[in-house]
Amino acid sequence: MLTNAIFLQAEGGGIMSMLPFILMIGVLYFFMIRPQMARQKKEKQFQSSIKKGAKIVTSSGIHGKIVDINDNDNTVSIETGAGKIKFERSAISMELTKKYDPQAKK
Repeated sequence: MLTNAIFLQAEGGGIMSMLPFILMIGVLYFFMIRPQMARQKKEKQFQSSIKKGAKIVTSSGIHGKIVDINDNDNTVSIETGAGKIKFERSAISMELTKKYDPQAKK
């Protein structure tokens, strides 16, 4: 009789005991995973829309102007005060053309 009581207690809380874990996974998805995916998509779109002549800053903090874009190997050549440097397109963190040039198209 004691084993029947224990079995009935374990059977009754199956779905209810899993509910906190399911809610936790849902919260993690909507507050962490989904916004990160949106940021990655926005960053990828920005990097693919970069044009020749744009003033940019790399992720390492180097300021320069894009003088050449090579789509084959996904690199850009940036002209800085020290000369031309070749970077991966993914190293570009932001564009400064609009900040320094108010006449630039938005």
